[in-house]
Amino acid sequence: MCIPGCDATGKSQLIRAISKYFIATKRMQMMRKLAPTGIAAAKIGAMTIHSFLGEQRNSGKPRTIKPDDSKLEKEWRLVEYLLIDEMSMVGLNLLAKRNRIICSEKHVDPHIPFGGINVIFFGDYLQYRPVYDVPLHTDFLLPSKKRSGKLPNEKEIQRHVARSLILQINCVVKLTQQMRTEDPQYLQLLERLRRGQCNYDDYELLLTQVIGQPSVGSLNDSPWNKVNLIFYFQ
Repeated sequence: MCIPGCDATGKSQLIRAISKYFIATKRMQMMRKLAPTGIAAAKIGAMTIHSFLGEQRNSGKPRTIKPDDSKLEKEWRLVEYLLIDEMSMVGLNLLAKRNRIICSEKHVDPHIPFGGINVIFFGDYLQYRPVYDVPLHTDFLLPSKKRSGKLPNEKEIQRHVARSLILQINCVVKLTQQMRTEDPQYLQLLERLRRGQCNYDDYELLLTQVIGQPSVGSLNDSPWNKVNLIFYFQ
């Protein structure tokens, strides 16, 4: 299942609500939450994907999957639901690793996606891309000049496996209601910003929100009237 939505549409709140439901029904042992970064994980009370994999980001030392890892077996024996936040930063290689580990520790056929666990992805594909990985939405059917005519290596094969897992998602619930503002002009600005299509009117609107900085120059003046507009929101 996939629950996409742009910023401030309630994705994190929904994850917290799901967590409260599992706690209230005393079934928290059946659910795990993962996120690609420490900040994202802390926001929803989850653990990072790399912590789950037992390795450091970009350490160059991938974890060896051991079928008899009793600690992991105990950790995942009762788990039936997995919530993954910030899916835009989750790459295909990372997803393939997670799939292999869960299948191994669940002692199920590796052809069964995620060992039979129900996986729910949250996030927005238009946000930050994965680091040193390829996005989950990568289309391998598009022509590529890389390794033309060569047999795929193990990493490329695993990417295709992970992509096939994504293509098996059969339920999508898109969150569209903006929860932080009802201003239609500002909402349109946010949508253009999200797609990298901001214009001069957007700049003028944001300039009206500047407080205590009278020295901010106009984009109509040199040298700013000859450069590209770049917006960055934290």
